[in-house]
Amino acid sequence: KSIVSEFTQPAACVIKHNNPCGCAVGETLAVAFDKAYEGDPVSAFGSIIGLNKTVDAATAEAMCIPGRFIEAVIAPAYDEAAIQILTTKPKWKSNVRLMQVEFSNADRGAPDYRRVSGGMLVQDRDDLPQSDATWKVVTSRQPTGQELADLQFAWAVCRHVKSNAIVFAKDGMLIGAGAGQMSRLDSSMIAAYKAGDRSQGAVVASDAFFPFRDGIDAAAKAGIKAAIQPGGSRNDDEVIAACNEHGIAMIFTGVRHFRH
Repeated sequence: KSIVSEFTQPAACVIKHNNPCGCAVGETLAVAFDKAYEGDPVSAFGSIIGLNKTVDAATAEAMCIPGRFIEAVIAPAYDEAAIQILTTKPKWKSNVRLMQVEFSNADRGAPDYRRVSGGMLVQDRDDLPQSDATWKVVTSRQPTGQELADLQFAWAVCRHVKSNAIVFAKDGMLIGAGAGQMSRLDSSMIAAYKAGDRSQGAVVASDAFFPFRDGIDAAAKAGIKAAIQPGGSRNDDEVIAACNEHGIAMIFTGVRHFRH
């Protein structure tokens, strides 16, 4: 719910073990779902699907394509045709859970809680509105219009991936996520592996600054053309120089995402 709420256009996400392995926007919900599932179809098997629009028959049919297995669906509403399809057509029809959840900002600003041995941690929620007004292009090359759109998408998705988080995106679609690694370089390499050949011309988002140029070098090797990150490392100049060397356009947001 939190991920797809980031977008006004039809959006879908595919969740496994509390991380998105797929996410996409599209002109219709069915298109968005199909793109999201195909972002990482192997990991998507047995997933939970989040959608930000009413589930219609076309979207339900896309979920029922042979080989796709879904455990649960979360959406603001379902039309009758979609319910009929999802509960009668696929092999997993008797097991799927269809959940209707109100999409609102009622919990915006509420704290997050984490239980620990002997107590509880309370922290501010990472729910600042997306705003590119303070973003700054720090490289010699400016991002193209399509790259900027993908950078905005990747930055929105990145906040929902466990740190250290690296997100590869292209054409409004998550194509590779490196999640929960102790090294940002390892996250970059995992994202590149997941994306495969699709990373040519894609963009990368990092939830915190690149401490060294190695993450950018790995992204460039994969074919990345634009990057977005908070900035703030003592090695920012080195990272910017690496981007200029590789012809990568890079944006500093000035805001860090860290999800644990």
